[in-house]
Parts: sequence; C-alpha cells; structure tokens
Amino acid sequence: MTTDQPQPDQRSRRPRVAIVFGGRSSEHAVSCSTAASVLRSIDREKYDVVPVGIAKDGHWVLVADDPEPLRLRPGQTPEVDGAGASVVVPLSTGDRSLTVLEPGQPPRALGEVDVVFPLLHGPFGEDGTLQGLLDLADVRYVGSGVTASAVMMDKAMMKVVFEAAGLKVGPHVVVTDREWNRDPEAALARVEPLGWPVFVKPARAGSSMGISKVDDASGLRAAVEAAREHDPKVVIEAAVEGREIECGVLDGHGTDAPRTSELGEAVVVSNHAFYDFEAKYLAENDVRLDCPADVPAAVADRIREMSVLAFEAAGCEGLARVDFFYTPSGDVVINEINTMPGFTPHSMYPRMWAASGLDYPDLMDELISLALGRRTGLR
Repeated sequence: MTTDQPQPDQRSRRPRVAIVFGGRSSEHAVSCSTAASVLRSIDREKYDVVPVGIAKDGHWVLVADDPEPLRLRPGQTPEVDGAGASVVVPLSTGDRSLTVLEPGQPPRALGEVDVVFPLLHGPFGEDGTLQGLLDLADVRYVGSGVTASAVMMDKAMMKVVFEAAGLKVGPHVVVTDREWNRDPEAALARVEPLGWPVFVKPARAGSSMGISKVDDASGLRAAVEAAREHDPKVVIEAAVEGREIECGVLDGHGTDAPRTSELGEAVVVSNHAFYDFEAKYLAENDVRLDCPADVPAAVADRIREMSVLAFEAAGCEGLARVDFFYTPSGDVVINEINTMPGFTPHSMYPRMWAASGLDYPDLMDELISLALGRRTGLR
C-alpha cells in the first residue's frame, strides 16, 4: 500500500485534471454531455484540464477543449471521434504521465496527471473497470473504487448488499444469460408472482437504457430481449407505488462522516409512462424536478440516514446519488445507488447540492479535493 503525497514540484503548479468521458457503453452520449458541462464550468485558474475521450471502440484519444460539440440535445447526439491522436495511459506506479501518439510523429508527453475525473456512465467505465486501470498506476480519481463501482453497477448484486445492511428493497427476479438460454419459459414463469406491471431492466446499465414497463405477460419476453441488447443479465422488478425521492451523498474528508443534500423528486408530468431516457435528457417540459422535495421532515431525515447507510455499506467514495420510493403508506424502499450520477448543472445531483448551498463549480472543486486527499492503494 502506498500513502504517497504530492511532491514539491507538484505543489508549485496547478493540479492537472484529466476529464475522461465517452466509453463503450450505450450511455456514451450521456457521458459526453456530462463532460461538456464539466469542461464549461471547471475553474481554469485553479486546474489545468486535459480532456480525454474514449471512443465507442475503446480507443483513447485527445479531445479538443471545446464543450459545444459534446452537448446532448434534440438533433445532436455527441460522440467521441476515435480518429484523434491516441492517448496512452500509465500502467506503473512510478509513472503518472499521459503520452500522445500521432502517425508519423514522435511520442509527445502531456505531463503528469494529478487526478482523473471519470465521467463515464455504464459498463466499461463506471463499473470498476476504469477504476482498476487507474489503481494499477496509483493514479487518484474522483469517485468510488473498484468494488463499490462494480457492485453498485450491478442491480442484482446491489440489492444483495442493501438487504444485508437491513435496507428494504422491492420484490424482484434476476434472469441470468445461462438461465435464459437454457429455459426462457421457466425464467418468464418466475416473474408471474411479482404481479403486474413490472419493470424490466438491464442489470448493468443506467440512464434508463433498455428499461421497459410491462403491463401483462404478453409483453414480457420482448422486454427481456430488449434489455438483453444492453446486458445479458436482466433484473425484473415489481412496480412499487410511490414517489421517486433522491438524495445526494458527498464523502467526508478524512474520518468525517458522509454528508447528505436536500432531497429531490423527479415528477413525470406528461408523455412518458416513467422517467425514461427521453424524459431525462431530451424532453424539455415533460418532467418536473422538485428540490427540495415536499416530504415530511421525519421522512426526509430517515431517507438521509438510509442514504448514508447505503453509501457506507457499499463502500462508496466521493459521491453518489441514492434513489428511493416513498409509498402512500409512508414506507421508504431503496431503489438504487448511482456512483457517477448525471453531472450537468440541470441534473438532479448537482441541483440537490445547489439547494444545499454548494453550487456547481464548488461541487466539482470539492470532489477533486476529496480525490487529491485520498491515499492510493488499498483503502
């Protein structure tokens, strides 16, 4: 284990932050949009910024420091151009330098990176894979480590952790790739006791990618197949009647306890059966984001306590958004943790912290500070 601190030459310059985004998952465009917001708002007088994109084929490239082409909006779906200059990342603990490779040119060093801000969503980025790569080289980064990232990306494993911590989760069924290929009819039959409707989800995807609401048995097979386009492992959840309430968690410094934000609520106003991808990112007036959420003070306190319990049970670091259902009977059911939530100024996580007195640039600064102060190696 290493507990190295920044060397004197590092203290004499601004910390260099690599903003890494894109990736191989179906949430590539969402990641680009998040990066656009961070690049637009990060304090350039405080940090040197290096934008690094990961193309859909996994190619790491140096990207122009221009947020406009990365915005996700109607008529524009951003994508990292894999034809750019290649970026080689360090793989040893004695090297934290990025190297650029261009055809017909000698390798060009970009200098050492002090911290990586990984803005990838979904598999091959948010799920512990990138975190493991950075851990190999003792490079500090924003957010959770390998284990928490991987387990919280997997909705099936996530529920196991929550239940072990004493948190209430909704009824659900997990369908693995092996089970589906062996006997799909048996897998479908296991869903019947959940009742209708159900939500069919890829186990390891986010941003509502591949999710279907199914009202009866006739639509179940097609919904499972649609989810399997994103992940061969599928989670099928009974619908929980109630409001969707969210809480932001921000890690404490050192031994300080994690902090919680004001609560938020996403209310689908029109045109959508649930809070799907289009409602989250493309529709302008179909969803209302309320913050602070209008819930009784005692319920808000309970949700905050449960958020910290879930954060610590999962071993999260840095940040997380914890989502709950608040039922008409007053019950609180945990839905999921997102270890790298949407991070545009209009996303719920930054909005909850803005309502708590920490605006968007200061929130980024706090996350980078937490990452810079965290030791490398096993924690």
